[in-house]
Amino acid sequence: MVLAAGFLILFIGGGARFAIGLTLRPMVDELGWDRSQIGMAVAVFQAVSAATMYVAGTLADRISLRWVIGGGLVMSSVSIGLMSLVAAPWQAVVVYGVFFAVGNGAASVAPVGVMVTRAFPARTGLANAAASSGMTVGQLVIIAVLAAVLVTIGWRSVFVWLGVAYLLVLPPVLAAIPGASDGKARSARPPPSGLSVAMAARTGQFWRLILVYAICGFGDFFVTTHVVAFAQDRGISALLAGNLLALMGLTGLLGVMAAGYWSDRTGPVWPTALSFAARAGAFTLVTFDQSPLSVAIFALVFGLTFLITAPLTVIFVRDSFGTRNLGALTGLITMVHHVCGGIGAYIGARIFDATSNYRIAFMIMLAASVLALLLTLSMRRMQAAV
Repeated sequence: MVLAAGFLILFIGGGARFAIGLTLRPMVDELGWDRSQIGMAVAVFQAVSAATMYVAGTLADRISLRWVIGGGLVMSSVSIGLMSLVAAPWQAVVVYGVFFAVGNGAASVAPVGVMVTRAFPARTGLANAAASSGMTVGQLVIIAVLAAVLVTIGWRSVFVWLGVAYLLVLPPVLAAIPGASDGKARSARPPPSGLSVAMAARTGQFWRLILVYAICGFGDFFVTTHVVAFAQDRGISALLAGNLLALMGLTGLLGVMAAGYWSDRTGPVWPTALSFAARAGAFTLVTFDQSPLSVAIFALVFGLTFLITAPLTVIFVRDSFGTRNLGALTGLITMVHHVCGGIGAYIGARIFDATSNYRIAFMIMLAASVLALLLTLSMRRMQAAV
């Protein structure tokens, strides 16, 4: 039940979060905005949701997860529905960038990772991968459905139906999340060991992880925000471009499950390193060849790597710093990931508005992926700091 709840939370959150990429072009066409104005809303969303993830992770160490995750689902429902009413850029920034960000951050991979890790102490990597696969399946199913009906129902109705979907998943999720009695049972066990946030921050391992996840987020949300519009710019139809984003969820499912299984046997370093090597190859391809076929290959290869690091965050933290502040440290690293994701989405929009293409952005992402690969490999002989 815990695993099903984690999957469902990330399923709806994954689909709703990526809807902004699907609706980017029809929104700017109808409202007469620049892409950078949507990019600003995404950047604010990333920063606010990132900060909320840290708070949610900290609260997950201290109070009932029902309050943390349930409150996030309710706020997400209301705010994503209100996106159907926006008429000015500042409204998108407030509704999507602030209110939806708070809800999405509270019902996110940080508290879900804590919940799943508590329930599966032996097969943590595979269990978290299974829960995190909800994001890729949500991206596949929800975005595919919305792409198919977007032309018919319009972009405003997309946000209305996403708000309804959040309300539908709320009752089964709250029923499955462990309650206060489970918390009392845990309190009878020996207290978890590990470092405080301040102690962890004095280690080199912590800062390597921060940099790796910063670069990961920088590339993640640049691609998911702009790939549909980029595909349409290169001559791919709106329906096919939307389904391309959905298919990234399918390849992402394969990648995240393989990484979770692999990490239980060798640790999280090698799956992470392989994902950045694949990204470097994908960005190299699309920098020099932007034909429709290359765009499709780029999207599917990047999708394979997209969520690999998500379930591995708790593994990195547990192995390096213990479980005493698992939620806080996981939330902090995820916060950095999402803040840099917002920067990546915004920089990509600014580069496009200035140059009318994404080539310079792809070159920046290529260099960043190579750097992340080297940083990850430097952790292959890491020693736990606990």
